[in-house]
Amino acid sequence: MITESTYKDALYSILKKEQEISLESVHIIDESYRMIIFLQELLSSVKKHVLEHHFIEENEEIEFFRIIKPQILGKLIYYNKVYRIETSCPVSSGKMYYKYFSSELQHLKNEYKEHICNSDFYRYYRSGRTDRDHDFFKLGKINLNTGLNSFIFEVDTQFSTYYDYKVSRIIADELLYNYLIIKINPVDKPDMVLQNSESTKDVFWTESKNAMIELIYALYASGAISNGNIGIRKISLVFQLLFRTQLGDVHHAFHRMKDRAGNRTLFLDQLKSSLEHYMDKDL
Repeated sequence: MITESTYKDALYSILKKEQEISLESVHIIDESYRMIIFLQELLSSVKKHVLEHHFIEENEEIEFFRIIKPQILGKLIYYNKVYRIETSCPVSSGKMYYKYFSSELQHLKNEYKEHICNSDFYRYYRSGRTDRDHDFFKLGKINLNTGLNSFIFEVDTQFSTYYDYKVSRIIADELLYNYLIIKINPVDKPDMVLQNSESTKDVFWTESKNAMIELIYALYASGAISNGNIGIRKISLVFQLLFRTQLGDVHHAFHRMKDRAGNRTLFLDQLKSSLEHYMDKDL
């Protein structure tokens, strides 16, 4: 639930939930569905709080509709699109798989060109300007004379300025673009810079794939990379490109580790022991 002290608790709760679900889910379909349910409930809680307590100051209202609500709604739109894309995917690999996700990427680009990039508001938002925030991000300021999309007639004017939805779409499309780029970038064909670089040709992974996956999840769970704001899939892609190896379904492998008998963090414990031994040699 959202506390009355600050709406920013909502944004923190999203990050924590993403980390929790990513560690538990074995497939992106389950992960996205669970995030949809969570974000729907979160948005409803925030809406209830706004309708019951209103905004005390103008700056608070602008911050909510420019930053906080779009982060929640943007993630909700994103995970819903991912769920729809994944559940409609005809195959799990091969040329048809690549063609399917390439088509989705092209559709996203067309949508971006038609509805987002040529708008004055997009340029305003992208430039970081704030001089017209009082027009775009305050309730009761919707101006029909500007020829807004017909979606405006379905907007709840007590909980939307219309432009907060525009920002939400921008956020969702950026997330979806990154997701689709990773989908159509085969991990068994490493980045050409790494592949052809003389300085990295002798860099390769000599431990087991499970050891790499264990390390990836440890780095993710600790928030050691990008302050924890990067997902398992992107971290694993970086490792696969760097070490020229294909990990397959990292989620399934991780869940097998969770259930394995004995030491579940075998590689991490081995790393700790090796480092301590190396330190002792230098004494």
